Amino acid sequence: MAISVHSSRRDELVAQAARLFSERGYHGASMQDLAEALGLLRGSLYAHIGSKEDLLFDVANQGAVRFLERGLAAAAEAGTPPERLRAFLGAHVETAIEHLDAGTVFMNEWRYLSPALRTKIQDKRDLYESTVRDLLTEGQRSGHFRADLDVSLAARLVLSAGNWVYAWYKPDKELSPQEIGRGYADMLIRGFEEGP
Repeated sequence: MAISVHSSRRDELVAQAARLFSERGYHGASMQDLAEALGLLRGSLYAHIGSKEDLLFDVANQGAVRFLERGLAAAAEAGTPPERLRAFLGAHVETAIEHLDAGTVFMNEWRYLSPALRTKIQDKRDLYESTVRDLLTEGQRSGHFRADLDVSLAARLVLSAGNWVYAWYKPDKELSPQEIGRGYADMLIRGFEEGP
């Protein structure tokens, strides 16, 4: 299943696939489009990869790993649950923006994978969501977040806010990823916190 070329060429293949799948969708981007973007003949491209689905998996998996690595690191930082949730959301928004193409594919196109490959991505998504739920639950237990907070609903709100950035973010016209992450965190966490 993995692309069998050396690392820099593989990275280039995955990056071009991410760009094309992000712009045109998985079904709208052909192998011919990818070959042209890489300056290869279509037959040569097939010599380097197993299938178009393998490329989709590589792009989605790369996105999942990036979100997980940064999210888990932020959640493990020292600090109160609100501080760690703030760091998590900031890392989420920054990852989504810094890797806009792969993030877009990870958010949208992964569902076109075959069931076995989709399960591998879903497992990473589930771990990521459970990290947010754990932070919220810890915040309830410590008295930082409201006792009546619906943790599952709040976790989906956090992730939905961060996930939707790919749809509207314009690098040359918007706030920086850090400013967006801080702004989202300020608004959401204030709604979760226990009042005076």
